[in-house]
Amino acid sequence: MLETSSLYSGYGKIKVLFDINFKAEEKKITVVVGPNGAGKTTLLNSIMGLATIHDGSIFFEGKKLNGLPTYKIAKMGLAYLPQMGNVLSELTVEENLKIAGYLLPSNEVKNRMMEILDMFPVLRDFIQRKAGTLSGGERRMLAIGMALMKRPKILLLDEMSTDLAPIMVKKVMEKVTQLRDELGLTIVMVEQVARKALEIGDKAYLLVSGTMRFEGSAQELLHHPELAKMYLGIA
Repeated sequence: MLETSSLYSGYGKIKVLFDINFKAEEKKITVVVGPNGAGKTTLLNSIMGLATIHDGSIFFEGKKLNGLPTYKIAKMGLAYLPQMGNVLSELTVEENLKIAGYLLPSNEVKNRMMEILDMFPVLRDFIQRKAGTLSGGERRMLAIGMALMKRPKILLLDEMSTDLAPIMVKKVMEKVTQLRDELGLTIVMVEQVARKALEIGDKAYLLVSGTMRFEGSAQELLHHPELAKMYLGIA
């Protein structure tokens, strides 16, 4: 569904990723893990047209994304949740969801918002509260809900566990699993909390210093005797 071929990318003249060959299969969770500074976020930025492509290609459903502006990539069905700044803190939960539905016909926005609140019932209780007053976990749920407002074909998640308590990390991972299993959503998850991500993932990539060091099943990487310990801190 989503693929990069011999991708070299970065920011301006600086290259961060080198010869990246990556595939995300339909209705699967693809996990990208690795140490800090490995280039995980740059991979997502490259896909969404937010980084400089020096060489190689990016395809979504067979269509080349190279050179397309971000708004056109979003309209094709890709939803990107960046690590930070993924909700509008001064607006209410309801206002955030309405704004996120900007690609929908106006008469569909309310119905879609009701569907999102059914998926994330905790948000229904806070519908008139400003997003900035929510807990970290609640903001993550809102951010995911906002991305789903657009009815995306694929969801790109960047470090959803950042600054969350372990119990909230567990809840976020459970929700991501639910999106795959119940909605058949295709998900690409970049994560620093490698163990939790690999436990729910289908396929996994290990990115180190801008290059891919592993491609295979998530369970295989989770239990790899050398790579998991050396790069992910998993004994």
